[in-house]
Amino acid sequence: MPRPSMMKSAPSLVTFGLSIVLLVVAVVRWPENGWAASLWLAAFLAMWVIRVPASMRVSGNRIVEARRGTSELFVLAAMFVTMMVLPLLYLSFGAFRFADYTLPAWAAVLGAVLQVPFLWLFWRSHADLGRNWSPGLEVREGHELVVRGVYARIRHPMYAALWISVLAQPLLLQNWIAGALVVPAFAALWLLRVPQEEAMMRTRFGAEYEAYAARTGRIWPS
Repeated sequence: MPRPSMMKSAPSLVTFGLSIVLLVVAVVRWPENGWAASLWLAAFLAMWVIRVPASMRVSGNRIVEARRGTSELFVLAAMFVTMMVLPLLYLSFGAFRFADYTLPAWAAVLGAVLQVPFLWLFWRSHADLGRNWSPGLEVREGHELVVRGVYARIRHPMYAALWISVLAQPLLLQNWIAGALVVPAFAALWLLRVPQEEAMMRTRFGAEYEAYAARTGRIWPS
C-alpha cells in the first residue's frame, strides 16, 4: 500500500511553517547579527532554494516502502530543530545569548569558505538524484540506483555536504545552543540512518549495490 510522504507529515509542515516565520524576522534583523551570522543565513536560504524544487519534483512519486521508526523520527526532528529552528530563534530574537562564545577571526572566515563546497555538493547531489531523492528512509516507485555524477565516487554526497554545513555552523554562529548543538544531533542522525539506508539499497538492488559500495566511499571519494 502506498505510504504518505514524510514531507507531508504534520511535524514537517509545522516545522517548515515556523521556520518561514522566523526566517522573515531574521532577514529583517541581519544588520544586528554581524557578517558571519548573516552569511550563515544566506547559505540557509540558498539551501532551501535548492531543496524546495527537489521536494516538488518528487512529491507525486508513489512511495512503495518506508521505514519510520521512533528513533528515526526523533533524530530527524532533532536535526531540524538544531539546524533550523534554534539558529533562527537566535538570529530573529537574540535567544540563547547567554551561551555565546568567541572564536578567533579566522574561524568565521573558515566557516564562510566552507559554504562554497557545501552548497555546490548539496546542489549537485539533488541534481544527480533527480526524482530518486527522498527526505526519509523511503523507496519510491521506479527507484533507480544512481551511480552517475558525484555518486560515481561517493555513496552519500548529500550527507557529505551536510557534514560540511554542520561543522561550519558553530564557526559562523558562535553559540553553544544555536551553533554547536547541531553537531551531535547530526552525528546521531548519520549513525542511525546511513546503515539503514544502505540496508534498504542492498535489499532492493542486491549485487548491483554491493559492487557499487565496493568501489565508492561513503562521504569521501574513493
